[in-house]
Amino acid sequence: MVDSVLNHPSLPLGARAREPVRARLRSVGALMGPAFVVAVAYVDPGNFATNMAGGAQYGHLLLWVIVSAGATAVFVQYLSAKLGVATGRNLPELCREHYPRPVVRGLWVQAELVTMATDLAEFVGAAVALNLLFGIPLLPAAVLTAVVSLAILGLAPLRRRRFEKVIVTLLGIVLAGFAYQALQLGPLTDAGAGLVPGFAGVDSVLLATGMLGATVMPHAIYLHSALTQHRSDPDPAQRRRTLRATVVDLGAALGIAGLVNVSMLLIAADALHGSALPSDTLEDMHGSLGTALGPAAGVAFAVALLASGLAASSVGTYSGEVVMAGFLRRRFPLLLRRVVTMAPALAVLAAGVDPMRALVLSQVVLSFGIPFALFPLVALSRRRDVMGELVNRRWTTAAGVAAALLISGLNLFLLHRTLFA
Repeated sequence: MVDSVLNHPSLPLGARAREPVRARLRSVGALMGPAFVVAVAYVDPGNFATNMAGGAQYGHLLLWVIVSAGATAVFVQYLSAKLGVATGRNLPELCREHYPRPVVRGLWVQAELVTMATDLAEFVGAAVALNLLFGIPLLPAAVLTAVVSLAILGLAPLRRRRFEKVIVTLLGIVLAGFAYQALQLGPLTDAGAGLVPGFAGVDSVLLATGMLGATVMPHAIYLHSALTQHRSDPDPAQRRRTLRATVVDLGAALGIAGLVNVSMLLIAADALHGSALPSDTLEDMHGSLGTALGPAAGVAFAVALLASGLAASSVGTYSGEVVMAGFLRRRFPLLLRRVVTMAPALAVLAAGVDPMRALVLSQVVLSFGIPFALFPLVALSRRRDVMGELVNRRWTTAAGVAAALLISGLNLFLLHRTLFA
């Protein structure tokens, strides 16, 4: 088709030259989308809680954590996407195929706990947003969140492209909300100092661990391999083209997510740190941002939080389906699964637990789940019998092991300091 167009004598020479470029762009565009679905996990309500708490409490001190975690996230999601493209299977399926049954069951149990922690953050965040915007009590707001997220999830996987468009739209709303707040804030001051690694006591380490758990998300590691596995192809050249398009997809999607995360901390640091304005809860931040930057900034914060919670809760349930089907080869009815995974969030809200504290602690739980996804991912992607010609190079495997060890070491340090300090 393209060749016939290029050789058509009536076409100008410039049009003939431009057509291959357009064809390549269309080809890349057709393969983009999975990374934007995954990117929602990197700007969920847990990010709001940890990043903005970090900025409000410590100024720019923990900016380096967000930047480092964002870079790690790109690398980890690349490995996950490559696994799906190379094998035509997702990470839970490969774990079941290559590991002993007791190991597989253990990985499944921790993955389910991670999914519940994810749902806790997303439901609590969306419920708080609905309360801020419309005055809906938190418990009914969480139920409403479940209904809307189920409606969004109903588009996947049969209408996957439409599902991706809805998620991208919600991601755009989050970006627009923080872009507006940044414009109201004006020029930033001394942000560069936050790129120098450092902490300010055990509490800052706890918050940094939560920021890491909110950025490198275990369920996103499982999900990305599932979103790309259907794009595997018997032709090695086509697999390489798909992988190149995936890199473009990742760069665009996680670049946007990284920009939002950095904006969260910088806005909180410059607008709230060192001021007398309260910033202990999401409700405090909503009111304080409205005071510092204008009422519209508070509304923008709440709208962004709502969009984040709705999108992330849909993606979280989708990843839960991938986890159960891959590890156990079983599927539960979607409604039943949603009721089970949202039960902890409803219990937290019904018990009157501070939503901000619940969000931060949920992200710490997620951080402890990262190694259980990352170590199998690195171990499988280094095997030529699994990956074929897309097997990891030595430096790729070394970087993956280093990331997993670093995260595990931070978790152990946090656990020791919390229990024995």
